[in-house]
Amino acid sequence: MTAQPEWSATYDVRSAAELQALGARLAPCLRPADLLVLSGELGAGKTTFTQGLGRGLEVEDRIISPTFVLVRQHPAPGDGPGLVHVDAYRLESAAAVDDLDLESTMAANVTVIEWGAGRVEHLSDSWLRVDITRPLGGTPDTAPSGTLVTHFDDDGEDEVRTVTVSGFGPRWRDRLSALALD
Repeated sequence: MTAQPEWSATYDVRSAAELQALGARLAPCLRPADLLVLSGELGAGKTTFTQGLGRGLEVEDRIISPTFVLVRQHPAPGDGPGLVHVDAYRLESAAAVDDLDLESTMAANVTVIEWGAGRVEHLSDSWLRVDITRPLGGTPDTAPSGTLVTHFDDDGEDEVRTVTVSGFGPRWRDRLSALALD
């Protein structure tokens, strides 16, 4: 049976800066051991969102995609949680995720897993799912119909991303108002 969210909220973002700002606004609501599962097409903005989250958590190091190394750990300089950033795109199963031994780092960090839907939810009894969708097409001058838009054009609205944040499990019951992302 598929888990049902405790709540869900949707936001439209029109630029990479707005997507990062949304991630930064979410950061103060997070604590060590929180799990975020990010979904979206290639170029939708999963790493961009994580950059904002990292800024909000005040972690060290520049956040870049962990595609080739699978896992990047970003420590926090103070008492707050660090950030573990995972790319599960090439992992074919929950067992492959388990081989990463994420359980050993989760207690002290916020763990963000791109491409993890359906493979990582067993790591915690509560998680946030962040779905980032982007439009097909683009402006008539820049993209043929039916192609995916992979970058933001701050001057237009054709590249608006829709971000849906959904809370699953007991940690996120009745937390929608506490998130205050608006």
